[in-house]
Amino acid sequence: MLDHAGISVEVFEKEPDVALHQSSHNSGVVHGGLYYEPGSLKARLCARGRDLIKTYCATHSLPYDECGKLVVALSEDELPRLENIFRKSVGNGVPDIRMLDAEEIRDIEPNCIGIKALYSPRTAIVSYGQIAKQFAIDIQHLGGEIRVSANVTKITETNDGIFLEGDGSPLHEAAFDHVISCAGLQSDRLAKISGDRPDPKIVPFSGQYYVIDRDFRDHVKGLIYPVPDPRFPFLGVHFTKRIDGEMTIGPNAFISFGRENYSGRSINLNDVGDLLLYPGFWRFAVRNVPMALRELKTVISEAAFLREAAKYVPSLSSVTVSPAVRGIRAQAMMGNGSLVDDFVIRRCGRVTHIRNAPSPGATSSMAIAEYITREILAIK
Repeated sequence: MLDHAGISVEVFEKEPDVALHQSSHNSGVVHGGLYYEPGSLKARLCARGRDLIKTYCATHSLPYDECGKLVVALSEDELPRLENIFRKSVGNGVPDIRMLDAEEIRDIEPNCIGIKALYSPRTAIVSYGQIAKQFAIDIQHLGGEIRVSANVTKITETNDGIFLEGDGSPLHEAAFDHVISCAGLQSDRLAKISGDRPDPKIVPFSGQYYVIDRDFRDHVKGLIYPVPDPRFPFLGVHFTKRIDGEMTIGPNAFISFGRENYSGRSINLNDVGDLLLYPGFWRFAVRNVPMALRELKTVISEAAFLREAAKYVPSLSSVTVSPAVRGIRAQAMMGNGSLVDDFVIRRCGRVTHIRNAPSPGATSSMAIAEYITREILAIK
């Protein structure tokens, strides 16, 4: 939008700096688009987003490492699911995707075991924190304004335009023509108080990563993922190389006792109460007791966490690890307890609410912006 004459952009950021939330609390993976239903918004925007991110990093000399990714099957019962992922990958145009047998797996990852794997050599890693900071520089360079420590708590649309409030006070005297709300873990609250529908509601799931001992980080060259189990809504523990060269294991997935509780050492009573009073959460919980027990083991036991990972790389079964970044997934949930799988980007009057943008949200970020401006706001 900034390269259109007559259009000005102002960004309101509640924190004192940009990229302090999900942009710097994620795996850093530029996803290829393996898992998403062809034709879905996730599939479309992930494919476009991965190309835009790659070009953006090259243009701005930001680190970008095509380290590749394996999705590994350990048993025969996982093979039909792996084949299904392969079909989706082909449908989504994932570049250079192919299936590997056990010997070919070892050619890519010498310490990895498995009977078959899906290989995505163009899957990459970046620092989304660095990318977000570069976005901020570009916005300002092109004439836009970024206001930090400006927490938007309500968006009000009138005949005169759209007004923003922060803790009961106006944040800007003049009205805006369009507002795009991208509030992450607070997206449902801001949308609801601003006149949008209550559902979907954000339910926060925390995910802990661990960094393995530096002497062992070369045991894994790139990314190693399990075949997703349809009984569980999340992927499970996997290996992820970081752009700084460290190797991480994670994440697990368990309910967070605070939407922004990145340390894991506090409890936000308002967030917990909001969660416990939501009928959709209880419907989800009843259906996912096995998942909760599986994830709880990795939350309370570091050894259990490592055992899950060592199924794929046995040489790391006794490696020492240290806690790394802790992310919180802003997972959208409906009142019936179902998790929202696709992105939810909804226009309400002249306000566009991004209601659900979990992984591959970071990969798709530039494509989401393009989609909103071109298809929702019709700015060509």
